[in-house]
Amino acid sequence: MKKSYRALVVDDERLARKDLISLLDAFENITVVGEADDVPSAVKAMEKLNPDVVFLDIQMPGDSGFDLLEKVEIEAQIIFVTAYDEHAIRAFEVNALDYLLKPVNPDRLKKTLDKLESREPVDRARTRALQYEDLLFLMLGRHFKFLKVGSILTITAAGDYSEVLTTDGSKGLTLKSMKEWEIRLPPQHFLRIHRSTIINMEFIDRVEEWFNYSFKVYLKGIEEPYVISRRYAIRLKDKLG
Repeated sequence: MKKSYRALVVDDERLARKDLISLLDAFENITVVGEADDVPSAVKAMEKLNPDVVFLDIQMPGDSGFDLLEKVEIEAQIIFVTAYDEHAIRAFEVNALDYLLKPVNPDRLKKTLDKLESREPVDRARTRALQYEDLLFLMLGRHFKFLKVGSILTITAAGDYSEVLTTDGSKGLTLKSMKEWEIRLPPQHFLRIHRSTIINMEFIDRVEEWFNYSFKVYLKGIEEPYVISRRYAIRLKDKLG
């Protein structure tokens, strides 16, 4: 038996909301409990209704759908409904269940709703190499954030999560493995210096020899150094030329 879901539809276009709600009526396990036409009303609706799933338009006058996710703590599954094509959406590392292109296709909607049962995020970007200028849009802690790849200072392992520290001093946990980060980050800028640490080489201040053929790496803005073994230090030397 399928689980029931309470849905919120957020879109500034009344007809778009009406069309989507009409399509959702065909699914017995989906109940639309509310609508919102902008970010302020969506924030109130999410806090009041506590939906299980939010169908969220990205482009809206004033604040965007991305802005909404930065303003509230997220418990619901997010499904983006957008006029962007897939190529444009790929610029974002979206920790969403899925996305739907406007006008919404009923068959595509069914496939998206089927994912609610498994709760497996769409993986279209998981193997895509990142560029230093790319924007990530990912959940750090309980909030979604825009993050420029070049603003990442360090990434450290934290169990099933990884902790991202940025150049402005902010940090947060995200459900990404160190292996995925290592594969996807631009290798000319980032280096794994320990099984639990990746650093942005652009922010290396100095490297000092330590004992047992190990080294200390000092990063700009961080007082405590990172210890790096000789094996990783050789990689660092090769990277820095």
